[in-house]
Amino acid sequence: KQVVQLLQWLETQGVSALLWFVLIMALVVVLLVPGVLFTTGAGFVFGVLQGTAAVILGTTLGAALAFLIARYFFGARTRRFILSHRWLNVINRGLSSHGFRVVLLTRLVPFFPGKISNYIFGISQVSLRDFVCASFLGFIPFSLHNVYLGSIAADIATLGSRNTERTPLEWGLYGVGFVLSIIVVLYLNRVATRLLAED
Repeated sequence: KQVVQLLQWLETQGVSALLWFVLIMALVVVLLVPGVLFTTGAGFVFGVLQGTAAVILGTTLGAALAFLIARYFFGARTRRFILSHRWLNVINRGLSSHGFRVVLLTRLVPFFPGKISNYIFGISQVSLRDFVCASFLGFIPFSLHNVYLGSIAADIATLGSRNTERTPLEWGLYGVGFVLSIIVVLYLNRVATRLLAED
């Protein structure tokens, strides 16, 4: 209910709504709050293009903040713990040379605990640059998918109040786009799983 009220409030904020949403999305990531209602809500409020951009920017900003919090506020003690365990130390050293690839793949694997991993990567040897760049790219597919679902919901919810209804061709394009987005996500998941298995 609170999420719906927040989204309704954003609709009244005009041009500043996108900036507010990016900041809220970043806070959602840092505080480990479930974000699916926010990502689909972005499609409902802003549409596909603006909504996707806002979700990706907000999620990447939040991930970077969580990464920095872990690295500079509680990283030293945890690093000592990692170095004291051989297999964790090996993984940590591997991240220093393959950090971009590992971060990117974890972003593409469905149901991976992405918000928690932001803190875990923060105490590893992954560079901030690799982490941010890989996260930004890796967040695109699922962000687009969820925002797209929200935009369809917006169209359905407002059909009765629209002066101009969508044509069958437009709805057909929406359907094709939805199917293609699922195919892309499944394909990326298959590639990511295969590459992780090779490692």
